[in-house]
Amino acid sequence: MRSLASRLIACIYLSTTWCYAADGPTNVVVIVVDDLGFMDVELNNPESFYETPNLKKLAKRGMRFTQGYAACPVCSPTRYSLLTGRHPVRAAATNYFGGHRAERFLPAEYNEALPHSDVTLAETLRNIGYETCFIGKWHLGPNDDYYPEYHGFDINIAGHKAGHPKSYFSPYNNPRLEDGPEGEYLTERLANEASKFIETKRDKPFFLYYCLYDVHTPLQAKKELISKYKQKAERLGIGNGQLSEDELFGKETQYFVTVDAERKVRKVQQHAIYAAMIEAMDAAVGQVIQALDRSGQTDNTLVVFTSDNGGLSTAEGSPTSNLPLRGGKGWGYEGGIRVPWIIFWPGKTEPGSTCEIPIVSMDLYPTILDVIDLTLKPEQHIDGVSLKPLLTQKGTIDERPLYWHYPHYANQGGFPCSVIRKGNWKLLVNLEDGTRELYDLNQDLSEQTNRATSDQEITASLFRELRAWMADSDARLLRAKEGKEPWRPE
Repeated sequence: MRSLASRLIACIYLSTTWCYAADGPTNVVVIVVDDLGFMDVELNNPESFYETPNLKKLAKRGMRFTQGYAACPVCSPTRYSLLTGRHPVRAAATNYFGGHRAERFLPAEYNEALPHSDVTLAETLRNIGYETCFIGKWHLGPNDDYYPEYHGFDINIAGHKAGHPKSYFSPYNNPRLEDGPEGEYLTERLANEASKFIETKRDKPFFLYYCLYDVHTPLQAKKELISKYKQKAERLGIGNGQLSEDELFGKETQYFVTVDAERKVRKVQQHAIYAAMIEAMDAAVGQVIQALDRSGQTDNTLVVFTSDNGGLSTAEGSPTSNLPLRGGKGWGYEGGIRVPWIIFWPGKTEPGSTCEIPIVSMDLYPTILDVIDLTLKPEQHIDGVSLKPLLTQKGTIDERPLYWHYPHYANQGGFPCSVIRKGNWKLLVNLEDGTRELYDLNQDLSEQTNRATSDQEITASLFRELRAWMADSDARLLRAKEGKEPWRPE
């Protein structure tokens, strides 16, 4: 329960600032999709096998970021960073919660909960009078005490410890979601819940944090959509929309190529079930935007759309292709960390505009505060910057290095690594042995030509910055296994 003092503060704040609603957004809707790759949406990939018309419509109304990143190549750390504005390394929340895979070395120890000491975006907004609602995937704590209602959300629908649904069809076996009629589809159910929340009559602004379970495994979709994409694959001459286990994990086929630690990486988008899940996700996003339009609240609402990591292309059915981006979920290459970003700020963002400046998950918190004319809180969102100058095209942000730290072995085959991107240069350091890979993303988006040897000065300079950041943020490293010690930065 909120204290009387906090309620009085909220009332005073609203009584003195309500006038900003006339020329700035009062409401905030953040939409986060699970495992959606950069190349999974038509905005970034006009040749995509998948159909995302509602995302195209959203981008036509707002700004698309062509170099938007997730804070980590797996889910929980990115979700942590979106809500706190802090890099996950600062809370040692560096792996998906529940993952402890060991290979050549033991993974770094990490914290498996969003600390109560971190002030979330939801808490900040609720403290000034916003109604806050969480819907969908949470995966930020091991038990009830860490669920959304304990991190600033008045309402929690479907958010609990699990990283994916047991089933996309009712019964859901979800402790924060009542089962619907047998066979009800989860994506449609949660879209209905989000729409109902938006259309609720209220006398104060709201913050809706809508985190779809899509398109995470299990790969399940409605039969009619699966049939649609099987027929589409056959019509395009790219198979029948599904591959057998032998085709997936045995010999190479025209749809797969063996790269990256002898993993098979999908190189053609043609998975019918995944495509059906993408369309269902897109329809859900469209339904939420339509709810805003229908309720007359669009012009007073900021909408943000993004994903928690890149597409799944190297394991668990390898349902999508991220090409020309290398790797996918669980990898430090672009396929694992570059994700879709769209921000719609009515009356402020130029419709159909694009921005090529790199941004990252930690930027969400300060951007929202700045957009609704609140004083920034750099002691909280210490690793993000406000994107307001970019959204209004009345300024820019300072060039800055971006960092990633993943001292774990991914289920998808990705190796432990630390990464820095500065300008067009990207340095990736293997945390097992210190091996370095340097890529010029402007010339080599697919990260195929390692220039660490030919451009030694750039490699050394970037490594010094990365090493200093790791030390400053107290980054944890791999642990010894069977007497063998992993690499340590000098």
